[in-house]
Amino acid sequence: MPDVVVTVPKASWADWLAEGDLPGEPAVHRSHFWIAKQPLPDIAVGERVYIVAHGRLRGYAPLVGAEVDCSLRPERACLMREGGAVAVTIAEPIRGFMGWRVRWWKREDEVAFADWKTEGVPKEKT
Repeated sequence: MPDVVVTVPKASWADWLAEGDLPGEPAVHRSHFWIAKQPLPDIAVGERVYIVAHGRLRGYAPLVGAEVDCSLRPERACLMREGGAVAVTIAEPIRGFMGWRVRWWKREDEVAFADWKTEGVPKEKT
């Protein structure tokens, strides 16, 4: 079973961070990452869902479940997590994309990413 990679759109990054349960934080609630219903990834509980944003791999969280028929958004499916996020990156940039992809790099290529929230993220205009 593969780990999968998804993208948080640039415009949604601040809102996504505000949802919580980020690397180094305790688990507070279950979070949904919405995806199209078809095709669904062949991923099992415990495997990794990696997050890309602003052209970089930002980290992953272990999958705790998936929902295909959710009453909140019946047109979508979702990948669910609850805590356990780890901030990692790889050397290569990653262009954002819609949907999901299977992880294409080796896990041993991953390195800790201390500045995962802000590196390469433009500062908001005030």
